Amino acid sequence: MKQYLLAVHMVEGTPMPEPDVMQKMYDQVDRINQEIKAAGAWVFAGGLKPADTATVVRSEGGSTTMTDGPFAETKEQLGGFWVLQCADLDEALAWAARCSAACEGPVEVRPFEDEPA
Repeated sequence: MKQYLLAVHMVEGTPMPEPDVMQKMYDQVDRINQEIKAAGAWVFAGGLKPADTATVVRSEGGSTTMTDGPFAETKEQLGGFWVLQCADLDEALAWAARCSAACEGPVEVRPFEDEPA
């Protein structure tokens, strides 16, 4: 079994949905989370605060610097994620399609590197 990151992206400046629409999406995500757990594919998942709450930490040459804001200067930022354990990419893509429908946003699928032997 391989692990896959299913990343949900958000675009800064996009207006937040109305509370009833957000609640519908939360309910849909809760349902897919339960289905993923029941299928034994669940590893971890979480939603993230907006990118402007991020801090980038760099340790170089014996010193550490910290800067406010996200690492990437882009309007498209990571908004949340699932980490799933799947038999193969096809299974991960099938879950991603269902997760995308549940959260009503794009979901990027990336496999994790294999653990060193």
